[in-house]
Amino acid sequence: MSIAICNREGGRCAEMALVCLTDFEEYAKEHLSKATWDYYAAGADECCTRDDNLLAYKRIRLRPRILRDVSVSDTRTTVQGTEISFPVGIAPTAFHCLAWHEGEVATARATEAVNTCYITSTYSTCSVEEIVAAAPNGFRWFQLYVYRDRKLSEQIVARVEALGYKALVLTVDVPYTGKRRNDIRNQFKLPPHLKVKNLDGMFQVTEFTDSEQYGIPANTLDPSISWKDIYWLQSLTRLPIIIKGILTKEDAELAVEHGVQGIIVSNHGGRQLDGGPATIDVLSEIVETVQGRIEVYLDGGIRTGSDVLKALALGAKCVFIGRPAVWGLAYKGEEGVREVLQILNDEFRLSMALSGCRNVAEINRNLIQFAKL
Repeated sequence: MSIAICNREGGRCAEMALVCLTDFEEYAKEHLSKATWDYYAAGADECCTRDDNLLAYKRIRLRPRILRDVSVSDTRTTVQGTEISFPVGIAPTAFHCLAWHEGEVATARATEAVNTCYITSTYSTCSVEEIVAAAPNGFRWFQLYVYRDRKLSEQIVARVEALGYKALVLTVDVPYTGKRRNDIRNQFKLPPHLKVKNLDGMFQVTEFTDSEQYGIPANTLDPSISWKDIYWLQSLTRLPIIIKGILTKEDAELAVEHGVQGIIVSNHGGRQLDGGPATIDVLSEIVETVQGRIEVYLDGGIRTGSDVLKALALGAKCVFIGRPAVWGLAYKGEEGVREVLQILNDEFRLSMALSGCRNVAEINRNLIQFAKL
């Protein structure tokens, strides 16, 4: 977990350790092409929501308890009844082959080795079959979009269920793609040697097909998707359905009423609606509304173990990281993703102990200092 820094005068190389997630971010920014870096880093419009996802954690203060005998600690938890080694999984992010030649196969192996949950993106540059073959014992969910041609979505659901994916994560905040200025400036396109493998050959491409957007023909996502489509999805599968992209208590209540098994509080990494809230800022109202009827997860802005602790204290069952996994890939593929996860695990364990918590069951709202008005 180190990089060589060369001294130009003497020509000597010193090893410089990557000790936190922002070190991996800096490495990725330096080593990826500008268009690739801009794609991963992009937020919508002025990037206010993307940046607030991170800043919001810095506004939250902890109330540590002392003299609690933290000589033994346990970071394990469960999601949808499956045990994972610690409450951090990999959020669905697209195009891992842009960061590392093995792409999602490397991500899958890393999460299998660490024993946590990997949400595979529809927009993967490896197929779901390749991912399962590479990490046969991995714990995986599949992130799903709904296309105007519903048969495409139906076929993918059948494929991933047969392959042993354990849940469907329905992304609900993309009726249209957010405006990401640098992608427009860079005229971002997948390089010719890469494809959205899960959808390869599934679209009817003609000379009249709209231009490509993020690896598939533009205007293929279905903007008419509504709550009734939850019932349609339930009719296709026996897998648990988790809705990703909820930011209000009203929609959380509707999700419970429609019989889904989980919610990911998410603003798509600030890539969709700019000016929406940071995810950690709305977690409390959603957890209070749900009242334990289904599990609540969160993504967006997790960079340290203490961020994980804050999210769990506010009621998240588990959190998911997006961009940091890609930075790990850019650094050293499977090993890099493992290192990112290991750093977060170590930091989380330390933050837990320094706050007086021996296991995740002891983490609760009393850990959070709420500002006096």
